[in-house]
Amino acid sequence: MSLSTFCNQFSQRQIYLGIFLFCSGLLGIALYMEHVLLLEPCPLCIMQRVFFLATGLLALAAVLHNPAARGQGVYGVLSAVTALAGAGFAIRQIYLQHLPKDQIPACLPSIGYMLEADFPLKDVLSVMFSGDGNCAEVTWRDPLFDLFTIADLSLLGFLLLAATCLWQWRRSR
Repeated sequence: MSLSTFCNQFSQRQIYLGIFLFCSGLLGIALYMEHVLLLEPCPLCIMQRVFFLATGLLALAAVLHNPAARGQGVYGVLSAVTALAGAGFAIRQIYLQHLPKDQIPACLPSIGYMLEADFPLKDVLSVMFSGDGNCAEVTWRDPLFDLFTIADLSLLGFLLLAATCLWQWRRSR
């Protein structure tokens, strides 16, 4: 059985449900890592979560709405855009993690503290969108191969989501 034949046995709605469940699972893993493993998320990690959430919610909307082909394509494109935006934040974090020590930006207070201490919104948004020294710290690697960081795996997830969403768009035409 070819990959195309295998994939075409699932309806658009089933694929979008799979996308939603995948995003939900990734967010569940992120919450586990934060609350059980006690890994503090950096600003770029938080932004990646936002885009996993956005992609998942768009997929859930596609499941619930179940539009005709044109609408399925719109959901595919919008979901792909949010997944690619999330990939951009993952790429930024990977870039920061590979900088030489003397080029890593300074660490700043947590986003929660910045909001509580009434830092200017411009400064908070700047940290959220570009990261800081905290984002360059590698606090976890995959236990199986010891090769991949959370940002690496996040990028892989976003690229898989984007490819699936673009396939959904192509399939709806």
